[in-house]
Amino acid sequence: MIDNRPEPGNETDRKGLTVAVEFPRTKIENLSVSRLIMGTNWWLGYSHTSQAKDNEILATMSAERMAAIIEVFLRAGVDGMVGMPEGKLAKAIEMAQDRTGRKVVKLVTPSLNLSGAPGSDDENRRLIEKCRTLGCEVCLPHQSTTDALVDRVTHTIRGMDKYCRLIREAGMIPGLSTHMPEAPVYADESGLDVGTYIQIYNAVGFLMQIEVDWVQRMIWQCKHPVITIKPFGVNKVLPFVGLAFNWSTIRDQDMVCLGTSTPDEAREDIEISLSILERRTSEVQLQRTRSKASVEKKK
Repeated sequence: MIDNRPEPGNETDRKGLTVAVEFPRTKIENLSVSRLIMGTNWWLGYSHTSQAKDNEILATMSAERMAAIIEVFLRAGVDGMVGMPEGKLAKAIEMAQDRTGRKVVKLVTPSLNLSGAPGSDDENRRLIEKCRTLGCEVCLPHQSTTDALVDRVTHTIRGMDKYCRLIREAGMIPGLSTHMPEAPVYADESGLDVGTYIQIYNAVGFLMQIEVDWVQRMIWQCKHPVITIKPFGVNKVLPFVGLAFNWSTIRDQDMVCLGTSTPDEAREDIEISLSILERRTSEVQLQRTRSKASVEKKK
């Protein structure tokens, strides 16, 4: 049995850098999970940039490269991950868990068949059961499912109670993944059986449907913890700016999910996050260019 709660203190990672072994945690119902969550879009080819970028990711992101990034997160006590754990990703998770002795907490966002065609219910049941078989502990129907069911007239998410029931029956915590700020509001108003939400949230409003301050207010009014996604607006803001905005404007029970492409990016984002939460200057080495030479403090 893999112990998912690291001992307090520090340890040294494979590059010789000291890393915190316990990132701040929260709970989704009774499930303990790190407040920083690993995103998988930049590992699986969903760049939100261009098809060329997607193709590059798919061609270069091997299981070993993913595993090296996951290992950095796990050694820092960051164990949450959003993504379907199969194929190369499943192999990478297994490799990183073996190296660290720590378990990834898997959150999954399946797209369900909403056609109503004969057999669609059985198809959805099999997909949900597959998610549990893959070791997922939280199941949040993807935005493409959730947002298609949001009814602004009745303030409901039509039929979602059926899918939440299937998720419970499969032994997972149900949640919602959405780009619509209405979805958590309607879920709370209707008493939908969910334990968390994924909500898009970043300082520049990338892919957000209403103003940022409105979404922030909605997050603070949610009955359950919220996982914010796309904090960097797909590289439209610097990591420091995106993380400072998210961590300073969400609640203590909420989480931030981010994407990384290399182990060093993971180390930097972890350290930036910790420095913000601990209200200190980060130890991340800043980029050095000739234009900044005049502002560097002389030793």
